[in-house]
Amino acid sequence: MKVEASIIVVLKKTVFQHLVVEKKNTHLRGLLRRNDESVARMERAHIDHEETTAEVLTTLKATGARVKVVRGAHTAWSGSADLVITVGGDGTLLATSHRLSSSTPLLGINSAPNYSVGFFCGGTKANVRQTLVKALAGKLAGTELTRMTVLRNGAPIHERVLNEALFCHSSPAATSRYILRKLPLRRGFQEEQRSSGLWVGPAAGSTAAQRSAGGDVLPIRSTSLQYVVREPYGADKNTHRKGLIRVGETLRISSKMREAKLFLDGHATVFDVALGDVIEMRRSDDSILLLGLARGARREQ
Repeated sequence: MKVEASIIVVLKKTVFQHLVVEKKNTHLRGLLRRNDESVARMERAHIDHEETTAEVLTTLKATGARVKVVRGAHTAWSGSADLVITVGGDGTLLATSHRLSSSTPLLGINSAPNYSVGFFCGGTKANVRQTLVKALAGKLAGTELTRMTVLRNGAPIHERVLNEALFCHSSPAATSRYILRKLPLRRGFQEEQRSSGLWVGPAAGSTAAQRSAGGDVLPIRSTSLQYVVREPYGADKNTHRKGLIRVGETLRISSKMREAKLFLDGHATVFDVALGDVIEMRRSDDSILLLGLARGARREQ
């Protein structure tokens, strides 16, 4: 098969590659030599990832596509592509998705499915060639997913959140204090809350942290957002513990903490939130097209 396509491949950098091979971390090397249970699967996961990477690149080379390789999900890159492929797990795909508009399809290949979560990935180590052939032939179904816009004090800080946001105190041992509002108030609410924090995210993230905290699993194509309060204090006083934010609505969080954090799609993208800061979350105008997701979404639900 020959194709005329421009493809960007984003490769995960494994913990083994980063800390053992590159940084030569002596503590980690010692644990590996002793076959310590804390690192028992690390090298095997790295080997699986390297094998998958080799198969992805070999398959793409055989097609004649123009391929640009980016090593590391947080490595800066520029340029457009007909298709972006990530090789890793959900973390690699989420980080990459932040760089893409709705016009560029994204395909994830879970390179070590025995060791990593790949809910968003349309292919795995076991079916690399079949998945890529379908994708390049336009035969791999795509799913358009809603993303979330986040503002701090009226200024956008992120417009492509795909999984979830976590708003909480800087210390996990401290109580999160805030005023929660769903706007417009004529069909919303206002409530002062204390809890362990708040999960907010699109439907794509509802099978993960939102679900674990007591939220509902939303239809994958839903355009609504969901908020879920973590461990509410005085639960009998907090009537709004979870709910939907529909198109045209906004969730507003007014911080009553001197030191709070806002984490977006994992731990790597984090913002400080001060006393009196106002965080707003609403549906983004910029969706994303994921290839091969429908099969995985049905399996998870």
